[in-house]
Amino acid sequence: MDSVNTVDRSDYQNISIPSLINKRLSDQGQDFPVANTGKYVERRLQGDLTYGLENLGLKNLGHVYHNLPVPILIEHAVARGEGVLASNGSLCVKTGKYTGRSPHDKFIVEEANSRDEIHWSKMNVPIPEENFDRLCRRVRSYIQGRDLYIFDGFVGADPQRRFGVRIINELASQNLFVHQLFIRPTDEELQTHNSDFTVIAVPGLHGDPEDDGINSEAFIVLHLSKRLVIIGGSKYAGEIKKSVFSLMNYFMTKADVLPMHCAANVDDAGNTALFFGLSGTGKTTLSADPDRYLIGDDEHGWSEDGIFNFEGGCYAKTIALSRENEPQIWDAIRFGSMMENVVLDRYTRIPDYNDGSLTENTRVAYPIDYIPNAVIPSVSGHPKTILFLAADAFGVLPPISKLTREQAMYHFMSGYTSKVAGTERGIKEPEATFSAGFGKCFLPLEAAIYATLLGKRLADHPETNVYLVNTGWSGGVYGVGSRVPIKYTRALVSAAVNGDLDNVKFHEHPIFKIWVPDAVPGVPTEILDPVKTWSDSQEYEKQAKQLAKLFVDNFSKYVNVPEEVTAAGPLVD
Repeated sequence: MDSVNTVDRSDYQNISIPSLINKRLSDQGQDFPVANTGKYVERRLQGDLTYGLENLGLKNLGHVYHNLPVPILIEHAVARGEGVLASNGSLCVKTGKYTGRSPHDKFIVEEANSRDEIHWSKMNVPIPEENFDRLCRRVRSYIQGRDLYIFDGFVGADPQRRFGVRIINELASQNLFVHQLFIRPTDEELQTHNSDFTVIAVPGLHGDPEDDGINSEAFIVLHLSKRLVIIGGSKYAGEIKKSVFSLMNYFMTKADVLPMHCAANVDDAGNTALFFGLSGTGKTTLSADPDRYLIGDDEHGWSEDGIFNFEGGCYAKTIALSRENEPQIWDAIRFGSMMENVVLDRYTRIPDYNDGSLTENTRVAYPIDYIPNAVIPSVSGHPKTILFLAADAFGVLPPISKLTREQAMYHFMSGYTSKVAGTERGIKEPEATFSAGFGKCFLPLEAAIYATLLGKRLADHPETNVYLVNTGWSGGVYGVGSRVPIKYTRALVSAAVNGDLDNVKFHEHPIFKIWVPDAVPGVPTEILDPVKTWSDSQEYEKQAKQLAKLFVDNFSKYVNVPEEVTAAGPLVD
């Protein structure tokens, strides 16, 4: 098995894409039929219009293609040598050196209008405005004479709270990605489209760390006042998606909307559930329920009217993907989808999802309507159930526990999971990981701002239940105990979202103060209380106190937190 990129670009320099495709089909003895669709559409197909790019200082361009249909984008990507078609019909590309997000190359412009709002940290690194301007000049210079692809669409499925987004791409494959990931406009909407956010992605332009004040050749720079993002040096398409999410995490709070890094689904009765969790906690697996309807897999807002998806597509991991375990994702990988860094058989082009030789972070992007039980438009009512997923390698947390409003705010700000030996070099013992909001790298503001919005929504909707679910270990730490069986985790999640826990008795955990159910239908009672699964109760108490101290130490860095929220954390001697 080997990944492939068989297109030789040397024969096609300085040839327009329509001419190039004509040449390809002519070489194969085929005609290239073009319907008589009118002069305007023909000019769009030929890339003869500029669509106001000169307002961004983008001039002297090659062809500019605007909201091209999916088949034509795929034709362009293949003709340009950006990728190949896999046997399942999807476009498969390689992203080179960067096979995932590059958090150390992301910057926020330090400028007067937003400077005092941003929570400056290792995740929110300032860059002077003059450096941003210098990079913009380099982008404008690089773009001259090059073909560009524009996608005009929306972010935010709630029409009252959506933003217009314009993505400008150097690569046709990345334009396919954003076409499938963001919300696609109707023909009528496109005629009156206005861009609130603009992203310019030019992977072929490498930054200069010495001259540009950045850390590598890659750069992702957000200017909040200009609502502009420039990206260079990285072909990983996820940088575009998450840059827009970072913008939403800033601007949504100003509209009294809680932006959330979570999956969401709903049942026939309209009962909505949210699934928060860091990588490896089971968010995708547990939210992909054939008996419920998918609202979205990653980014949502919670307004005073309910839940709405930010996006119009999904971006799923494919490593170890199987039809048996994730049939919906498997069937969504077809013509119109775009795979990143998935290894293909050189001859048959059959994907090998178990091959992580390029990266363990193999991905596929597809529109949400490729999922048969998707909710379109992706909006729903207020959540009945919220699930915080944590893969606890200390074996301390119960498989499921109920949280008070203040505890929900505390654990939302904590965003806990744990790494285990083998996940990263140098890790030999379980290591606690905390990420505010279960996605702190996307939060420009202080964690307390988002937690306060969560607390406000929970206060307005006291019928919403919040649960902490341990999808990690029980009966001992990683290497001693065993992982909670997925069949029991599914049963616990089902009991939570179906309301089966509403009339169950709970008792308080002596250290974490969270509420543990005495019984859950379909789940052995002996696994519900974690101390009972350990052979040595004193060793359990030792590990529980150790993890509790890590929680408290992590939370101590937060400021402007209500006293009752801080007090909702675990007890530490």
